Amino acid sequence: ITDPNKMAGCRSWLLCLTVCAVSFFEANAEIKVTIPVGKIFTYELLREYFQNDFEPLSKLYAGRLYDDPMIFKCNQQSFPDLPEWLRFTQRHPYDNGFLYGTPTAPGKTIIEIFAINKRSYEAARHILVIKATAEKILPYEAEFFIKLREIEKVLPSSVQDEIKHDLQKLWDTEELEVVNITNALDRGGRVPLPLAGHFEGVYVKVASEQYFSDCLLRVLTAEHEKQCTAGAKVKVPGECNFCSIPSNCVTWCKTELFDLTKRATAPPAPPVGSGILEDGGDFNPPESPPSRDFFPDYIVTVIVPLILAIILCLLLAYVMFGRREGVTKRNARTNQIQLYHHHTIHGNTDELRNMAGQRSSASPLSTLPMFNSRTLDRAPLRGDSPSIPLILAQHDPYSDTLPRK
Repeated sequence: ITDPNKMAGCRSWLLCLTVCAVSFFEANAEIKVTIPVGKIFTYELLREYFQNDFEPLSKLYAGRLYDDPMIFKCNQQSFPDLPEWLRFTQRHPYDNGFLYGTPTAPGKTIIEIFAINKRSYEAARHILVIKATAEKILPYEAEFFIKLREIEKVLPSSVQDEIKHDLQKLWDTEELEVVNITNALDRGGRVPLPLAGHFEGVYVKVASEQYFSDCLLRVLTAEHEKQCTAGAKVKVPGECNFCSIPSNCVTWCKTELFDLTKRATAPPAPPVGSGILEDGGDFNPPESPPSRDFFPDYIVTVIVPLILAIILCLLLAYVMFGRREGVTKRNARTNQIQLYHHHTIHGNTDELRNMAGQRSSASPLSTLPMFNSRTLDRAPLRGDSPSIPLILAQHDPYSDTLPRK
């Protein structure tokens, strides 16, 4: 095609078809999964898959490839959280997310998955339909603790196959199914130190129709329980060590076996009656309880606190009024020079307050050298002598207490 108009028309049709296809797939972004009851369900949320929803046309025409950080939010449709049997984990925005769990009852569950692009702040929504079908539960189960693993490193199918391959040799059977995978933090484990070589730990439960092998039955021996209780390091026998990868080795002291065939049957439900009481004669009401004397309680709760309050009030009144000194008694015990100095300070204070309201007032008498505040007479300065007080009180009623030269 060499005609520019025809080339432009083809490009327009191609663009319309691409937009329609993208809109169609976005509108029908519904994923359906079927899982039997009692088996582990794992679904990985790939960032590359959601990246196509955010930048579908940039890859086709601009040639730009993005690797954006994303955060996934998952919840059951019409509910704020996930169902009880389903869990979600994502360690970092640059890591993929995982939905995992074991359905306990048949039925259909609709999960809404929201992906938030941390670069462009766009959001994409997908629907995951999980259909749990009824299936026979395997009678023998065993739970193992893997110390050197974390939950998001075990959920990929390739790692599950590696762990399952080792456990098949340990169980001595090929018919083995992974029933559940649980993070050790969800079982009361402690958060590890942020150092190399420290992991959270994972519990892996498997089931089979075949009875436990001899290696597994050693967990039930009294010698094994004694070693684990004492805290000693349990050595795995050579014929029972099937750990091909060191990080997949199990902790023997935390291994548990479950024989579902020996579970006690639930007691039968009580029979439901007609709801009508049988005729038992006349109704005899119960006798009234014997009378009780509440006077001791009244004394303890009312009289005793009242007496204590009266005693405290009398003691406080005696301290506040009976122990106070009168002004005359206090002045009689005070040194006369100190008392005169006190009265002088009060007089000077009143004088300064009066001067504050009048701008054209004379200098205060307290600033004059050697004056008598009562007669307002100035006294001649006779020289510096320690026997002359700062204030000479001539003809003062307290002058008999002042030292004289």
